[in-house]
Amino acid sequence: MNLNTSPAVDHSQLILGLDTFGDVTVGPDGKPIHHAQVLRDVVEQAVLADQLGVDALTLGEHHRDDFAISSPEIVLAAIAGRTERMLLGTGVTVLSSDDPVRVYERFATLDAVSNGRAEVVLGRGSFTESFPLFGLNLNDYEGLFNEKLELFAQLRGEGAVTWSGKHRAALVNQEVFPKTEQEGGVRAWIGVGGSPHSVMRSVQVGIPMMLAIIGGEPERFLPFVELYRNAQRELGREQMPVGVHSPGHVGATDAEARDELWTHYEAFRNRLGRERGWPPAARAEFEHEADSGSMYVGSPETVAQKIAATVRTLGADRFDLKYANGTMPHALLMSSIERYGREVIPRVRELLAD
Repeated sequence: MNLNTSPAVDHSQLILGLDTFGDVTVGPDGKPIHHAQVLRDVVEQAVLADQLGVDALTLGEHHRDDFAISSPEIVLAAIAGRTERMLLGTGVTVLSSDDPVRVYERFATLDAVSNGRAEVVLGRGSFTESFPLFGLNLNDYEGLFNEKLELFAQLRGEGAVTWSGKHRAALVNQEVFPKTEQEGGVRAWIGVGGSPHSVMRSVQVGIPMMLAIIGGEPERFLPFVELYRNAQRELGREQMPVGVHSPGHVGATDAEARDELWTHYEAFRNRLGRERGWPPAARAEFEHEADSGSMYVGSPETVAQKIAATVRTLGADRFDLKYANGTMPHALLMSSIERYGREVIPRVRELLAD
């Protein structure tokens, strides 16, 4: 497939964002930084991104020692007080192991204190530590998400809600506060890994999908975008946007960017591999992903060209770069953000305008 052809989309309103899980970084001595300092560093990274004109920042929720962010809404509220323009959201909020009412209340509150900049990406999470932590049964993995998503979708109407389900107490004509100032309630997305069922669920509840593309060629996901668009037409729904989330790093040159990322990517990938029974990470596999897969690593020009090609191919309305990958030091993350804001974003817009 030609990466420069796609469904006709107006790219003038394209959102270009950044994403981090608050990966625990290493200091000059190679030792892990304290979680508290990582959280303060994330705030500084966000402030820089806002100053450089980045459109959005999302923070992932995890409950394990290699990620510092377990309560993203609190970190986002701190960021809201020091930024002015960026959308502030999560990527993702693990709705399956949370309470939809409390999630809605927290994000409606964040929306107020950020002057309407809050959003939430709802997901099941690829890590499952939150289930035993909060007393939930992994056998209910699918049912928990479906049921809680249904309730959250109703809450976005911000009227009285009557609802019942298996995993939560029923609501009878119940109001939830605070209300937002946004038409349609809290701005929301659904994280989609790339299954037809997940795509259809997004359309059925009327919440747009954010494709998590973390491996393989981006055009593999075009059938899911087509299913998404066709389902909206068949159900008579107004067209919803498509978001894409992928990892990467922006360096001075292609070779430098890859060398900077590889060691930290390898360490994280091997730890995860030991947990999940995967073979050790191979540099050749990493290089292949950087060349033609979904790793956006290289010079500003290389990263911009690759983002623009993916946006064209999938007809995407948003692209978020996961700029934190493993133990990469704070200074390198700041330099990646600097290049993304100053060079990549303007170049992507220029390429798409052409």
